[in-house]
Amino acid sequence: MEKLKGKTAVITGATSGMALATAKRFVEEGAYVFITGRRQQPLDEAVKAIGKNVTGVQGDAGSLADLDRLYETVKAKKGSIDILYASAGIGDFNVPLGSITEAVFDNTFNVNVRGTLFTVQKALPLMRDGGSIIMTGSIASVKGFPGMSVYNASKAAVRSFARTWTMDLKARKIRVNVLSPGSIDTGVFVGVPGEVKDQFISLIPMGRIGEPREIAAAALFLASDDSSFITGIELFVDGGTAQI
Repeated sequence: MEKLKGKTAVITGATSGMALATAKRFVEEGAYVFITGRRQQPLDEAVKAIGKNVTGVQGDAGSLADLDRLYETVKAKKGSIDILYASAGIGDFNVPLGSITEAVFDNTFNVNVRGTLFTVQKALPLMRDGGSIIMTGSIASVKGFPGMSVYNASKAAVRSFARTWTMDLKARKIRVNVLSPGSIDTGVFVGVPGEVKDQFISLIPMGRIGEPREIAAAALFLASDDSSFITGIELFVDGGTAQI
């Protein structure tokens, strides 16, 4: 069944991992997808991997000029947006209090908070009433992972955005939700020692790391009419990690 037939979606930071898996799934479900990435070669490779009904637009989610260029492209090609998935994000994961630099703070908040805010705000003129906005959160927003306070706080801000924007966009019936992954088997684990990976797994009640396709399935749920009475939530796809 094509749950997104005839829909136009924008997914930022979709050159690999969870967002790329989601872009593929959205196309399989009938959507036309615009994806972004900071580097041209991985973006071209992602477009090739998706194969059809996709346009790649090079850009950084933290750059307002790049976001303007993205939405100019979307407007010229499709005219409107049904689904926005603000997925681009970065993080430094071993920076305990006492070691945090201005650069760590500025880089993280520029992409994860400022970038998410303006990715959504600049899309609004093109968003159809009744559309769906999805933002990537993280279980880090509710867990006290050591050495990650800046990243954790940036994702807590994204969760707060969803609560307020749900009300801001109430009259337009645009749903705003956060999709928060736990440990997912993406490039982040490349080169990670086996014992470290095992430690992550030990924290997961389901006893395994998640797969990108499972994030894509959850994103499809939030993008489609299957979640037509759901807004303002944080959907954890984490094998139960943040729930116990």
